[in-house]
Amino acid sequence: MTNRDLANLMYPNVTKTPDDYEKKYPDRNLPEGAVVSRFAPSPTGFVHMGSLLTALIAAKVPKDTKGVFYLRIEDTDGKRSIENGIQGIIDDLDNFDITIDEGVVSESLEKGIYGPYIQTKRKEIYDTYAKYMIENDLAYPCFCSEEELDEIRSIQEKNKERIGYYGKYARCRHLSMEEAYDRIKNGEKYVIRLKSHGDFNKKVEVNDLVRGKLEFPENDIDTILIKSDGIPVYHFAHVIDDHLMRTTHILRGEEWISSTPIHLQLFRMLGFKIPKYAHLGLVMKVDEDGTRRKLSKRKDPEAAVSYYHEKGIPVEAVKLYLMTIANSNFEEWLNQNPDKTIDDFKFDFKKMSTSGSLFDIEKLLNISKNYISRLTKEEVYSGLCEWTSEFDSEFYNIIVNYKDYTMDILNIEREQKKPRKDYASYSEIKSQIFYMYDELYSPTGYEWGSITDRKEIMNILNTYMDKYFDVSCKEEWFDNVRKLTDILGYASNMKDYKNNPNNYKGSVADISTVLRVAITSKCTTPDLYVIMKLLGKEKIKKRIANIEKILAD
Repeated sequence: MTNRDLANLMYPNVTKTPDDYEKKYPDRNLPEGAVVSRFAPSPTGFVHMGSLLTALIAAKVPKDTKGVFYLRIEDTDGKRSIENGIQGIIDDLDNFDITIDEGVVSESLEKGIYGPYIQTKRKEIYDTYAKYMIENDLAYPCFCSEEELDEIRSIQEKNKERIGYYGKYARCRHLSMEEAYDRIKNGEKYVIRLKSHGDFNKKVEVNDLVRGKLEFPENDIDTILIKSDGIPVYHFAHVIDDHLMRTTHILRGEEWISSTPIHLQLFRMLGFKIPKYAHLGLVMKVDEDGTRRKLSKRKDPEAAVSYYHEKGIPVEAVKLYLMTIANSNFEEWLNQNPDKTIDDFKFDFKKMSTSGSLFDIEKLLNISKNYISRLTKEEVYSGLCEWTSEFDSEFYNIIVNYKDYTMDILNIEREQKKPRKDYASYSEIKSQIFYMYDELYSPTGYEWGSITDRKEIMNILNTYMDKYFDVSCKEEWFDNVRKLTDILGYASNMKDYKNNPNNYKGSVADISTVLRVAITSKCTTPDLYVIMKLLGKEKIKKRIANIEKILAD
């Protein structure tokens, strides 16, 4: 009885060898130093911010080096996979303009010659390597039941030993070839385990691109490679996939650090070249009580990338924020190069934090404000149309009907050295410019400020409309506001008012506030002159007439 006999019994229909796949998936013809990386999620739910950060970096590095970025779906855990999970991942990447060079394009379409890129479609490949490992005494069948494994664990706990299937506790490792053969032939259920020759007292090293030199005990656990249903576990599948897809860099979360010795061992046992590893820090959040924890899919709505799509926060703004937490020098670079994009920035693994990144939604919104403020009116209008077409059909119809007018509104105080930073998201715009549209303007209250006397408010408004209304020129407009201020007993010069406040009823600021509130219902808005010019005299007269009715009640 030989290992080959056992392998043939276990895999009677496998006729290919690893050499066949080496020929089918040759080394890539890429420039020296080109990076091949992947995003390899499981279709178990939405893409969260930690995964998006990984995908962003995994796509950025190959782009910097004229390499390849591909999408692989690791769906071997069928119990956790959800309906439309694959398409959800693809849609999330598309929504954030993360473009793949190869891999899964849709649930039914792939591109690239190194596929299939969905693990459940690669079973024949995994079977071939499993058979190879059985033939070469690198793996073996294990028949231990759950009860037997629990018994082993209890003994280890009682003896205060390491938990695991190794050494003297690896019972099926010591079965004779004949017994294993007969038990399989008799239909007994089994898994395939790695036949580790590691020594836990020896060390293995890896040079992590983020963390530098890492040292681990060698793996001596006979970990499961193939489950009883014939499906490979992550450890086995990803090693084969990363090798055959010619991955040069494996980017993944720090939670996988402890598994690295197993993966290094598998790469070596199979004769594969070991890729470079980059274990990325977790995306963290600080709770109200000061507790620092991992950003949670379950607890934190901002963990879902769909949250930003629904809020109308521009994709590019989210990516800019993620890059600030990915590389410590990015924010300074961006401030020095405000007209450049992420594509112009050179990513550096050494500039990544090893302790994880603190997620700050307020900083993200601030970056978004800066980003939107630098867009042209056409770009803001386009983004607003795209968002409202999906989330606010009423406002969408209005801004489409008043396209040029809306762009003029969005352009207020935009084309200047320091543009206004009013909008952190497209979802905020309606609430800030609603008063510019008669269809939306229906104020339930007015923020009058310091002047609250009804007669005084109407005297200011009527005097202005009768004698001083003029929006033909900004200098003339403000000059008239000053004249109105003086004639009504207010101070047109703020310095005079500060020096002698008792000599005046108020200041030009108070007069301007009354005009602003009467026209918009708000005490704070962008440039009042431009607002009035865009609205026009007739609309303003109607609004003031309405105020007179309200104040008379």
